[in-house]
Amino acid sequence: MRVKAATAATYAAFAGSGFAFASWASRIPQVRDSLGLDSGALGLVLLAIAAGSLLALPLSGPVVTRIGSSRTVMAMAVLLGLGLAIAALGSAAGVVPVVAGLFLLGFANGAWDVAMNVQGTVVERHLGRSIMSRFHAGFSLGTVAGALVGAAMVALHVPVAAHLTGVAAVVTLGVVWQARRFVPDHDESEPAAGQEAAGSGSALAAWREPRTLLIGVFVLAFAFAEGVGNDWISVAAIDGHHVSPAYGTLAFAVFLTAMTIGRWFGPGLLDRYGRTPVVRTLALIGIVGVALFVFGPSPAYAYAGTLLWGLGASLGFPVGMSAGGDDPRKAAGRVSVIASIGYCAFLAGPPTIGFLGDHLTVLRALIVVAALLTMAVLIAGTVRPLGARSGERREMQEV
Repeated sequence: MRVKAATAATYAAFAGSGFAFASWASRIPQVRDSLGLDSGALGLVLLAIAAGSLLALPLSGPVVTRIGSSRTVMAMAVLLGLGLAIAALGSAAGVVPVVAGLFLLGFANGAWDVAMNVQGTVVERHLGRSIMSRFHAGFSLGTVAGALVGAAMVALHVPVAAHLTGVAAVVTLGVVWQARRFVPDHDESEPAAGQEAAGSGSALAAWREPRTLLIGVFVLAFAFAEGVGNDWISVAAIDGHHVSPAYGTLAFAVFLTAMTIGRWFGPGLLDRYGRTPVVRTLALIGIVGVALFVFGPSPAYAYAGTLLWGLGASLGFPVGMSAGGDDPRKAAGRVSVIASIGYCAFLAGPPTIGFLGDHLTVLRALIVVAALLTMAVLIAGTVRPLGARSGERREMQEV
């Protein structure tokens, strides 16, 4: 019963994070217009989220090991709500409060991300089957809900400040309540928190592991595809395909819906075919989707491309997290390292697309996503399981 409650609470943590993030992303075009930003300046403002995340991620492994994933998620939910509220209220005042709020949001999101993924590996281990991608589907479902609510708020001309401060309150209260039901991160048969922090499971030791570093690069490619889609699909659809703001936000919702579908049905594919063949195939689908979105001659092609892009990007991040948690004794340190590398995509993504957008248009700049997914195809073998757990034996035998 306790594991069942923790499973539901983990879904809630993922969904709450996704809802908060997509709520912000759905209002980016309005914040851009309110502040009078061009593509390059918008990219620099969005960089604040990545900067906060990258500061939090290397610290989160030791923090989660010391205080546990439950307390970490609760604390970060409060901080994220505060950051989102500051950014929302600041959007009517100027760039500085928006950047400050987004930095806090990014910092909270980074530590929250590691903590909930660690709890996901714990629940996965208790259940004895792979469900990590479904937790990430919970995140994607939260993003779909956030995007659809955001589209409605845009259509109804609800002010950014009112919309996002309401989201901040709901997410903070809901996630803090749910995270109290997490199960402990360590079984009694595993090393105590202090012992693990001082041993080979620490984040510093994980930074010296070639497999962990390569998984981080693999996750970076998929995180770039996901993050750029989150940040720029609405803008590219509006400016590049000349659709209305509401339909631009709807394109974002299509992307998130496709990611949710891929993550929900992913476990069956992973169990049957193995991690590496599945993520390679999805990366190729993502490449086709990006090409359709960028070069499609009409909005219909762009929406089809958005759908394929979302499907293609859906499993890379959760599969990387599962690969980092193959050894439960070292999960916190490895997940922290993999997430730290992966989140470099969120640091590089906004300014890269913004800079290229000033020279090539934002729409054409998105072809960089296809280039990184091509790299992911080449290094997908790094996520092969360390052990032949149930549901992964087929892959181990084929390798």
